[in-house]
Amino acid sequence: MLSASQLTRTFDGRLAVENLSFALARGEILALLGPNGAGKTTTLRMLAGLIQPSAGTVRIDGEEMSRGAASRLRGRIGFLTETPGLWDRLTVLQNLTVYARLHGLEAPRRAADAALDLFGMRDRARDVAAQLSKGLKQRVALARALLHEPDIVLLDEPTAGLDPESARDVRGLVRRLREQGRAVLLSTHNLDEVERVADRVAVIRTRLVAVDTPAALRARLFGARLRIVVAQPAATFGASLEASGVRDLVADGSTLSIAVEDPAAAAPAIVRTLVASGADIQSVVHDRPPLEDVYVRLLEEEPQS
Repeated sequence: MLSASQLTRTFDGRLAVENLSFALARGEILALLGPNGAGKTTTLRMLAGLIQPSAGTVRIDGEEMSRGAASRLRGRIGFLTETPGLWDRLTVLQNLTVYARLHGLEAPRRAADAALDLFGMRDRARDVAAQLSKGLKQRVALARALLHEPDIVLLDEPTAGLDPESARDVRGLVRRLREQGRAVLLSTHNLDEVERVADRVAVIRTRLVAVDTPAALRARLFGARLRIVVAQPAATFGASLEASGVRDLVADGSTLSIAVEDPAAAAPAIVRTLVASGADIQSVVHDRPPLEDVYVRLLEEEPQS
């Protein structure tokens, strides 16, 4: 649905984004990750048609977002910017109604009311935007981004400033957008949030470092491993495991981490070896390094520009 091809953007000779290519499908949530200054917000602004790339193209359903087509194609995109950007002197309802009119919606007030209901803010409709907390401003900005029911939703730090309950509600909303067949691009530093909602992740540092599912990136960087917790010191069983053919074994306290080709196929034989050696096994799980470890490893392996 949305594709970026060799996107490059410079500002006064400084390279912000270089040769970035990826695609976003209908009904998919793609998380855009990268350190501060990596070009995430610049990428979102190019995808939204707010700034032109210095080189490369953005396409929606195959149509290039050229200068002539940008105004029309932007109507298919909902964009939550890094800062809420509300009109401080207007009420919440007035902010939403104005944006509904700007989108050319037939019933602006009805659309604004629906957005208020969606985010549980009907009782805040008459509040002046300047008086809202940071979290409430973020919720209004999210409501504004979805007013016109866009096909493509770009979210820049959507849960920033939200309390845990509100953040959970936003994650639920993002999942519903996927269920509705919308394409969602989520830029965030919250890796726990990414684990909960994203289908794929794209890591950038000016240029694309990697893009794939979290599971595929884990397998590529760390391989498959079993994590086994025993009641005794894990190192006690190192010799018997190595004698059975285990070649990559890490013992730490009562935990064994063992490299395997196929965790499901390898687990029964390893468990039998441990039991025969007198181990009291407390748990056997597929060892999944946290996404933070995957992210850090990818950036360590990528040379800085």
